[in-house]
Amino acid sequence: MPERDDSLEVVGSGGAPSRVVWSAETDVGRFRKNNEDSFLALALDGEGVSRLGKFGEMPLLVQDYVFAVSDGMGGAKAGDFASRIAVEQITRLLPGSFRRAAGGLTPDFQNLLGEIFTRIHDELTLLGQSYEELRGMGATLSLCWVRPGWMYFAHVGDSRIYHLPKGGTIRQISEDHTHVGWLFREGRLSEREARMHAGRNALQQSLGGKNQHLSPHFGAVAYDPGDSFLLCSDGLVEGLWDKGMERIIRCPPPQMQGRAAERLVREAVETDGSDNTTAMFVELF
Repeated sequence: MPERDDSLEVVGSGGAPSRVVWSAETDVGRFRKNNEDSFLALALDGEGVSRLGKFGEMPLLVQDYVFAVSDGMGGAKAGDFASRIAVEQITRLLPGSFRRAAGGLTPDFQNLLGEIFTRIHDELTLLGQSYEELRGMGATLSLCWVRPGWMYFAHVGDSRIYHLPKGGTIRQISEDHTHVGWLFREGRLSEREARMHAGRNALQQSLGGKNQHLSPHFGAVAYDPGDSFLLCSDGLVEGLWDKGMERIIRCPPPQMQGRAAERLVREAVETDGSDNTTAMFVELF
């Protein structure tokens, strides 16, 4: 099992939204041949798990929802394989009794998601050790589990999760598992310095790969109606500053209403496009 984070971050005041709206988009970028990003949307209740499409709207009070973004790494097509394994394993590993098993708060949630992350990590590690063409294969994983009034998350790597309160500014709530990310959180680097740093993409932790120590970042956010969450791969971050993401989300042109993920990815690729770029945008109403 991964290390527990007993200082689980909890923010917000909680609310009672009744529906969830989401959209997702991914792009290979302008220079890569393969898209090593994957994303996932699931609905779940006591009866089982249903896989959802890249966009939709559903009631929130009768089901829970899981959204995830994964960025693979490895030679040839191993990175693509790694991220697909990560999201497919989430679907397979979530128990049919998910709502009942997670009916409490932090302890059950953290144990459940921690076990899923550990099993994905173990499978990717085993595959990398068993097949030469998959050696070093790994993946990031950012996962949000949405319940009425609360969003719980688990995260490994440098994909990101942002919270955009209805009346506040965008805020990254996941922690980049890089030395540069730590320097930024400690206030030793500005956002500009962190984004320009040569070592910004050097991961200290991933699922699989050469990582032997797994310690996911767990957290919980109490959200209100009108709040939203953004999950994205690092390709989006390379192309857009945080304020740029917020601008695109809050000020859509009339013809692009409800297509935040598409707009985010399109602008990031046009601005940079050096990496695969994925965004999943989740709104609560």
